[in-house]
Amino acid sequence: MAHHVANDLPPHLSMWQRVREYAVPPSMIETATARRAAGDWAGACAAARIDVDLDLRAVRDRHGTDLVTRLRADLRRLAPDLLRWHMPRIAPDGRLRPGLTLSLARYGDPGTPVQLVVRTPPAWADAGQRMSLSLWTGPGDDAARHHPHPHPDRRFRLDLHRHLWDATRSGELARRSGWSGTPTVPSADSPWAKARWAAEAELLLRAEGRPRGAFTVRLAARGRLVLELVAPDDAHVPVVRPPRAAPPPQEAAALPVLPEAAARLLPDLELLRAGLVAPERLHPLVAAALPLPGPAPAAAPVSAPGDPHRVECRGEVHRLALRDGVLTAVDHDPDQLRREELLVALGGPPLPCLRAIEAVHRNPEALPAVRERLAHGDVTGALAVVEGLLGPGAVLRDGPLRAELESAAARRVDHGLFRSGLVAEHPGARTAGGGGAAGRYQDHRPRLDRRSRRTPPVLFSKRISRSRPRTGQP
Repeated sequence: MAHHVANDLPPHLSMWQRVREYAVPPSMIETATARRAAGDWAGACAAARIDVDLDLRAVRDRHGTDLVTRLRADLRRLAPDLLRWHMPRIAPDGRLRPGLTLSLARYGDPGTPVQLVVRTPPAWADAGQRMSLSLWTGPGDDAARHHPHPHPDRRFRLDLHRHLWDATRSGELARRSGWSGTPTVPSADSPWAKARWAAEAELLLRAEGRPRGAFTVRLAARGRLVLELVAPDDAHVPVVRPPRAAPPPQEAAALPVLPEAAARLLPDLELLRAGLVAPERLHPLVAAALPLPGPAPAAAPVSAPGDPHRVECRGEVHRLALRDGVLTAVDHDPDQLRREELLVALGGPPLPCLRAIEAVHRNPEALPAVRERLAHGDVTGALAVVEGLLGPGAVLRDGPLRAELESAAARRVDHGLFRSGLVAEHPGARTAGGGGAAGRYQDHRPRLDRRSRRTPPVLFSKRISRSRPRTGQP
């Protein structure tokens, strides 16, 4: 029955289930919350793997005391772990949406406001799933000129949804998401929060200085729905409806865009309604904002971390356990193990216990969990899993486990180069031509198209020189 339910699980819910399990580990939430409670907002950001690219003294000198006072107050309210919890993500792995600049707060002139923004690196430099916090001062701001999309995205913005990052307003989550307090309701057929569009569109248009009017909703990569917020008078509740006449494409592109956080259902609501996440596994601020009727369900029993592995060896059941920081066959004498290891080095058959230890080193059952943690940047959690399996004193052998750890380390170097500005684009993009051509093709590999004049000669020669596969015909 469980297998049948898993097959019927929508892909986006399966993705969010893994995100909730691995992307924001409890250790991160605990450390970030403790530092935020102590008034150390920078330390809380560091615990949530958010780099701070802010100099408050320089902001005060350039924009004045009033702005820096408002900015400092927002930084103290910022719950960086809650922000990471609600950040936009992409399928199928649930990683942070790459190359994104997302607005958290706006200050000053509504026309060209100074904005507190959070940025995600491009896909090629996303190792560690780190983010950066900075200030965007307008179209002429070149502080993040190496970022592929330095301007705040109109579709992904949280300045109208402070409850998704502001710890003092997180209690608004239930009202803004339409939570009814009944998680037993079946999951909705559509991920769109259409019942909230009118109220959210009113907030959007009011922020844009328009009491009523048209707006757009992005339904897909190339799909756009144009709607109109109308009401007979101020005493009536506004409603949305399609406009009487569809605007031209140029006008539709210039209309305000309903933020993604308002257009879609909150993933936590879908997970709760589908029974895919327990309330106690939610972020504490999210769980407090979504009260559930009745007592909280009891947590499932967890096996003791020191339970040894058991292997059938020479007609007996032997144990594998950690001894002196290394996974060892404890039912074999150390001298016997050394002799057996020497025989294996000379080509002899290994003992079943040694064969099991070798399998745990190379391709353990916990490898998928290690991969998920590494994909979401939780290197500490991944190493804790490995040390729990093999012990802190183990030497990794060649195999998938070691390859995953080495790949994660190499990708962190790419992120460091991106952060330092030494490499501002994907290394493969530079082969597509120098100057502005490489900039236009950031995050994309060069296309091997013989009709395209931008195909690098070296790559083109490799393509035309490839031998055709054998067909088996004489």
